[in-house]
Amino acid sequence: MTEIEIGRAKRARRAYSFDDIAIVPSRRTRDPEEVSVAWQIDAYRFDLPVLAAPMDSVMSPATAITFGKFGGLGVLNLEGLWTRYEDPSELLAEVAGLEGIEATRRMQEIYTEPVKAELITERLKEIRAAGVTVAGSLSPQRTKEFAKAVVDAGVDMFVIRGTTVSAEHVSSQSEPLNLKEFIYELDVPVIVGGCATYQAALHLMRTGAAGVLVGFGGGAAHTTRTVLGVAVPMASAVADVAAARRDYLDESGGRYVHVIADGSIGKSGDLAKAIACGADAVMVGSPFARATDAPGHGFHWGSEAHHADLPRGQRVGFDTVGTLEEILFGPSRVADGTMNLIGALRRSMATTGYTDLKEFQRVEVVVE
Repeated sequence: MTEIEIGRAKRARRAYSFDDIAIVPSRRTRDPEEVSVAWQIDAYRFDLPVLAAPMDSVMSPATAITFGKFGGLGVLNLEGLWTRYEDPSELLAEVAGLEGIEATRRMQEIYTEPVKAELITERLKEIRAAGVTVAGSLSPQRTKEFAKAVVDAGVDMFVIRGTTVSAEHVSSQSEPLNLKEFIYELDVPVIVGGCATYQAALHLMRTGAAGVLVGFGGGAAHTTRTVLGVAVPMASAVADVAAARRDYLDESGGRYVHVIADGSIGKSGDLAKAIACGADAVMVGSPFARATDAPGHGFHWGSEAHHADLPRGQRVGFDTVGTLEEILFGPSRVADGTMNLIGALRRSMATTGYTDLKEFQRVEVVVE
């Protein structure tokens, strides 16, 4: 790949965001009704290639159940308010009513309440009782502490999610999580991430993960790029990790690890472009924060926003546009790609002549 000279002592390669690329129509078109957007990871099949991000502004036990019944996978944040408080409804409303710097300060206070193992069990059992696939997320730092409670509660899919997750974390202060050993000992499929490069993804795939999250600091509520100066444009990141998936398939003798784009999926077109670049599915946060029935009351934030020492995110306000069902399936009342995400994906696939997601990964794209 051609490198660009930044200055005499530094060279860099060009990387592309979803806004930099476009999907090219082909010679064949199809009816949107003939398109399948289903996907399968391990033994679990879903009608929608969408995971709802484990963020308190997006997923509560109730919205995880609703999302599961629509055919997606709702992932509950097991370090969030729902596992710290018996009923966080009033606190969620309070966060929505705060302004500016006060919001960050108050969120730091609210999230000092310890995570309780018994509430993890209670929330996951509530989701299981509804008959949908149960998924919960922990950060790498808390995985060892609460993994047993998560598995004992009967989780179907376990997500280890951080701003960046490494298979080779080095620390002189504490023993790091041994991902390979940990995943081997679990009886449930594990999705792990984020990562943003070919080599990092390859290392995560070798741990035995069923899926890898792709993304670093690109979400609507992230300020990682501003605070740390670290970010990777998502179109290039997804394509690089898809290459790692291909090479690991050969290396492992046929083991397929799913690539899940996690970040910069703000509009329906971004969802289509993520799959066109090689993703099997996407993890979505901000579009669902626009739902009238989202727990964030029109506001959106991630765990980085209330970090005790160095917040790398912020609480973002959105105009609500419709229910969760309308955001997924329409009808849309706006022309900006924030509603009917699945209908738009179907139409994008139909316009380019593809009938399933695996085929659509081969669609031609151009740099705009």
